[in-house]
Amino acid sequence: MTLMSIPLCGEIGWEMHPDTDQLIRVEAGKATLRMGACKEKPDVTRQLGTGDAVFVPGGTWHQVVNSGNGPLKLSSVYAPPQHPRGTIHCTKDDEAHG
Repeated sequence: MTLMSIPLCGEIGWEMHPDTDQLIRVEAGKATLRMGACKEKPDVTRQLGTGDAVFVPGGTWHQVVNSGNGPLKLSSVYAPPQHPRGTIHCTKDDEAHG
């Protein structure tokens, strides 16, 4: 399980996990979800709010954008696990600024 905080106007970026299913749940805020077999032409676009969840099958391109007025809080469960226990990733802003 991972927890994410996406800043205002931020996004997770397009991603695809070939052999991993993912469940994404909005813990707080509003999001626009896009997903499909091809990131250039997503098959699905949905607006999500607090408490909503979406299942992303392995091999599916997906993108989540913060479409609310404050931080977007997400939880995500991967099967099988995608990240080793205790992994912490820097935000895009942290990576850009060193």
